[in-house]
Amino acid sequence: MNKMTSKYGIIAVEAACAVSNGVHPEMAWKASAAKIFPNSPASEHKGCPKSAFLGLAELGEIAGFKPGKYTKSIDNKRYAKDALALLRENESRSNDPLALWKRVMGGVDKSHNSQMEVVIALWEARKFVGQRES
Repeated sequence: MNKMTSKYGIIAVEAACAVSNGVHPEMAWKASAAKIFPNSPASEHKGCPKSAFLGLAELGEIAGFKPGKYTKSIDNKRYAKDALALLRENESRSNDPLALWKRVMGGVDKSHNSQMEVVIALWEARKFVGQRES
């Protein structure tokens, strides 16, 4: 991970590692979030990045995850899926989370909520199906 990785990106990568060792995706996210945000329940329980992560897990996009039903979020799962497709098309898009978000939103003016940081951190850590370990 690069030095600019957000805390939600760190949580996502740690959770992906835990899941590859058999931990349920939601439990893996919760444990990592509690460790990263020990004094901030609001940050620890923030839904958008968690739902982006769980949506990617649900789709079977994260290496070591079994596809399943992990989130009720339709929008955050779609945002993460679309961002991953854009990164697969052109990985240099990982350099600018805000530009990636704008492409995902296709002109809709909506603030991002750390979903792109989750996707980009997993991308940079090579945690997606089809990526080779670096």
